[in-house]
Amino acid sequence: MLFNTVSFAIFLPIVLMLYWFVTSKNLKLQNLLLLLSSYFFYSCWDYRFLFLLIFSTGLDYFTAIKIDNTSNLKLKKFWLWLSICINLGFLSIFKYYNFFIESFSDGLSSFGVENSFWTLNIILPVGISFYTFHGLSYIIDVYKERIKPEKDFIDYGVFVSFFPLLVAGPIERATHLLPQIKKKRIFSQTKFTDGLRQILWGLFKKVVIADNCAKYVNVVFENSQDYSGSTLVLAARLFAFQIYGDFSGYSDIALGTARLFGIDLLKNFAFPYFSRDIAEFWRRWHISLSSWFKDYVYIPLGGSRGKMLKKIRNIFVIFLLSGFWHGANWTFIFWGLINAFYFLPLFIFKKNRNNLEIVAAKSIFPSIKEFFQILFTFILTTFAWIFFRANSLQEAFTFVSNIFTKSLFLKPEIHPKTTVILICVFIIIEWFGRRNEYAIANMLQNHPRFIRWIFYYLIVFAVFYFSENQLQFIYFQF
Repeated sequence: MLFNTVSFAIFLPIVLMLYWFVTSKNLKLQNLLLLLSSYFFYSCWDYRFLFLLIFSTGLDYFTAIKIDNTSNLKLKKFWLWLSICINLGFLSIFKYYNFFIESFSDGLSSFGVENSFWTLNIILPVGISFYTFHGLSYIIDVYKERIKPEKDFIDYGVFVSFFPLLVAGPIERATHLLPQIKKKRIFSQTKFTDGLRQILWGLFKKVVIADNCAKYVNVVFENSQDYSGSTLVLAARLFAFQIYGDFSGYSDIALGTARLFGIDLLKNFAFPYFSRDIAEFWRRWHISLSSWFKDYVYIPLGGSRGKMLKKIRNIFVIFLLSGFWHGANWTFIFWGLINAFYFLPLFIFKKNRNNLEIVAAKSIFPSIKEFFQILFTFILTTFAWIFFRANSLQEAFTFVSNIFTKSLFLKPEIHPKTTVILICVFIIIEWFGRRNEYAIANMLQNHPRFIRWIFYYLIVFAVFYFSENQLQFIYFQF
């Protein structure tokens, strides 16, 4: 069930009516409704994988209680590592087994060794990377005594499988979400309206921006050898906006939907393309994943403590893991490696925390220096996205090599005029809304109501006008 489909437009109001009008006086019933609704939402993809989700939930629920109930350190570690190994085991089998086998087989073949290893003919359970990380953070937090284990299975089940975040995040923490699940929610018209507004903006990002870019990106990337260097550059830029509109659009819909139920999820994007360096970009892009790796991998490895070589090692570990988390392909690992090299000079020269506030926080426009910093960071990011989007490293290198030819100075062979205009409008709205939680959160609030409603209706019209594609969200494959 996609957020941008009629089925979800029917599903969501039904659940909301039951939630606020039938079960609102009983928190247990509300949470049971959320759990059953989430399981139904997930089973619409493939009901068979629902059992895997329930098993993973039960495993972490049970082992967390076992960890808390024993004072024996060895037993605590046993239950911790049992949960970690089983969770990562499922993730490895479904997501990475074929990758490792095929890579090993290719390595042997390159040395002339014939082989025929057995691979699995299975599909990747949607959202497995996200709900696995939900459970891992919970079990680690219980072990570290940052949180007490949840004794109510329904409440814990909602934390893991709450349908707005189930298939593509944000990656929540038990310390943030569980207290909200256990607390009675009171209907707030202000919060409800704000949720609808954020859903609308998320749909605009996905349907109007991302899906329009995808029409050109898919054609060019799948046939890059047939296009000029200028066309390839244009396609790479369009993909940068496609993936941002697609993933941040999903996050906006998820956060807005959760707010309709009186629940606040972690912010996942903070206008990353207005970043002045790569370090700032990674503080603003997929925030929940970056912070997860920081808290559960980078800091336990030693973080920024110790000798410089150890610090550099930790940085590369984080970026390579981040790339590998996205998919079982060398392209993602190389994408992570590129970003590690981008980040490294800033870290070595202690400039990685120079830009903590939003750009031009106290002015309308950026300074000349800030403008070129943003432009340079966007160029670096766009180059890295080529490897993220390509189907193989060979395709990515061919794509890049075809850019740097005489054809780079020719007129592009695709003419996405409407898409470029929409992107320009999108950038303007995002720029003037960059100080807010999301771009249109407080936009036109000081203007007459009818002007705001005209603005909202224009967005609704654009969403319906461009809604014929109904493309799947990119991050559903991760």
